[in-house]
Amino acid sequence: MKRLYGNITGLKASQIRKLENLYRRRIPPEYIITPELAKDLVGISHEIRRQIGLLLNRRGKTVCVIVGNHKKIVIPDISEYRSDPGRLKGLRCIHTHLNDEGLTKDDLTDLSCLKLDIMGVITSTTDGRPDLIHGGHILPGGTPKKPYEIMPPLLPNQLDIGCLELIRALETELAQVRSLYKSDKGVERALLVSVTTAPSDQAKNALAELEELAVSCGIHVADVVLQKRKQIDSRFLMGRGKLEELSLTILIKGITLIIFDQELNPSQMGAITDQIDIKVIDRTQLILDIFAQRAQSREGKLQVELAQLKYLLPRLVYRNTAMSRLTGGIGGRGPGETKLEINRRRVRDRIVRLEKSLLLVMKQRKQQKARRQKKELPVISIIGYTNAGKSTLLNTLTKSSVLAEKRLFATLDPSSRRLKFPKDIEVIITDTVGFIENLPKDLLVAFRATLEELESATLLLHVIDISNPRFKNQIKSVEKILDDLKLDHIPIISVLNKKDLVDDDTVNNLCNSLKGIAISAKTKSSLITLIEIMEKKVGGPVISTPYNI
Repeated sequence: MKRLYGNITGLKASQIRKLENLYRRRIPPEYIITPELAKDLVGISHEIRRQIGLLLNRRGKTVCVIVGNHKKIVIPDISEYRSDPGRLKGLRCIHTHLNDEGLTKDDLTDLSCLKLDIMGVITSTTDGRPDLIHGGHILPGGTPKKPYEIMPPLLPNQLDIGCLELIRALETELAQVRSLYKSDKGVERALLVSVTTAPSDQAKNALAELEELAVSCGIHVADVVLQKRKQIDSRFLMGRGKLEELSLTILIKGITLIIFDQELNPSQMGAITDQIDIKVIDRTQLILDIFAQRAQSREGKLQVELAQLKYLLPRLVYRNTAMSRLTGGIGGRGPGETKLEINRRRVRDRIVRLEKSLLLVMKQRKQQKARRQKKELPVISIIGYTNAGKSTLLNTLTKSSVLAEKRLFATLDPSSRRLKFPKDIEVIITDTVGFIENLPKDLLVAFRATLEELESATLLLHVIDISNPRFKNQIKSVEKILDDLKLDHIPIISVLNKKDLVDDDTVNNLCNSLKGIAISAKTKSSLITLIEIMEKKVGGPVISTPYNI
């Protein structure tokens, strides 16, 4: 951090020297500020007609002198003073006001968002002498409407307030409050945030899916925040006041990670992380992280790393802590868990190498495809929304043991098995990666080698989880991706899975409206009708049926 921060243009050399001398000052830790230092600070501020601020550590040493304008100061990046969850920053900010005004809304927002020990303001008399010192601190157990406590104004001879003992007492109270929300060691505690202009039902559904993604990634969801706005803030997504509320929630509940449902552009990521000293990721990064955890094959790992680097590249231009906070852990695993402030040229070079490697994979796939076509084996591909039951269906049909778990994106690497129908018709049946609403574009591009396998399919089985209340939106998402991949010309059977979790009347209505076949993927006896129609489709002419084939 610079010793002197802010705009000093227009100041005389003698005035700059006075400011630099402030950096060398120390105060007893029990003082919020000494009368002598307050007098010098107000004197310089009165002389240059600008607000002046000091950042002091708990030993009473000045770590930075801030030069503002006549209305405000801007606190520099203090990320090097990293604080543990539930602890304060270890810095107090004391600055001047040129008018007779105490702590402003901006002062209190900085206090909460930056987790400062204390925020103090010194007002001055008309002749440039200290008048009153106003102070405030975070209030343990506070509410979003009152996350801080403003202390009674102090006279210049009342500044020995036992400052260090006060700060330690606050941290003790914060630790007691936070202990109520203590989770397993090493598990991220996440705050899920959605800032949207969409209808409430749509926003709640999206947040519910975000929570499923977080749980699937091994994250403990500590709290959820939904804010509806008429217009999204271009800088922070939300207002400064909401950021202040989030900061208090983070402090009290021991939050270690914020996940936004909306994709953050590079400038928004930088602005938010500059205001809140915590790891911040968005929905796209969370999905990328899940893929990084699940990728097992060399091809899968290449695809995920390519998608991650393409996503991160435009975000590496911002000189802030957003990227450094992602090193390792949720949102930062994948490319070797190396530091993400890696040189942009090296990232571009790595992207080129990955793309060449994936082109080789595509060439190998085409050779495999040619061999299959030579053998004239039909290909049936199982598609559908993530966690719809695709792998379970493959296992039941082929008596195989592909990993099938009740979590999103349990299957990432495609699996192929042979299946022989009763009439000795043999086919290749393939399980594919699950689709999801607003699938990140970089992932769609990176996985094109895998998804191009669908082009050679004779038949698609669209598995739909009818027990999921959002299944209609999931159907639309899958259909949109098929349309984007130009695969809508391939015959499709709609497979309505998990019928055992839905009442019979609803199942019958859905079979009629969706023109689908109801099954329970775990139960082979429920697959008889599906197998008969699959066999007719790949083995010869299909008689007229009510099913979408």
